[in-house]
Amino acid sequence: MDYHDGFRELGDQECLRLMATASIGRMVFTRHALPAVLPVRYVLDHDSAIVVRTSKASPMVVEVDNAVVAFEADCFDEDARSGWSVVVTGRAGLVRDPGECRRLRALDTQSWANPAGETYIRIACELVAGRSLERPPDAEPSQARRSRDIAHGVCDHLC
Repeated sequence: MDYHDGFRELGDQECLRLMATASIGRMVFTRHALPAVLPVRYVLDHDSAIVVRTSKASPMVVEVDNAVVAFEADCFDEDARSGWSVVVTGRAGLVRDPGECRRLRALDTQSWANPAGETYIRIACELVAGRSLERPPDAEPSQARRSRDIAHGVCDHLC
């Protein structure tokens, strides 16, 4: 479905395909009865779960185990005025099986730091929603782009 404001709704498979191309997202969960958001590195495992590697000492670990969370990833090109955003909602859980942890380590799940005492959080992709924005061909370029074009002597679209 196309929206009149330039956004296009994405199907589940397209959302997951786009999420597989990014490595940084935001975990949204409840902490002390309030919304909390943390940027994290992640991988998409088997196109059906988001996996985050973190420290066992992270406060997020206690809060998200067996809880419903949201996870958002996006990519945006300011000059092209285009991009996408995907939100996944699902139950999160700690991965406790040692064999599964070894398998996940092989997926190159990285953390911001190299945590001693690492753990893995898996989020089931139960609800998937996303949208993309593409600049119409006749749209004006951004001010930053116009300034850069002028600096490089490219002003035919301005004159």
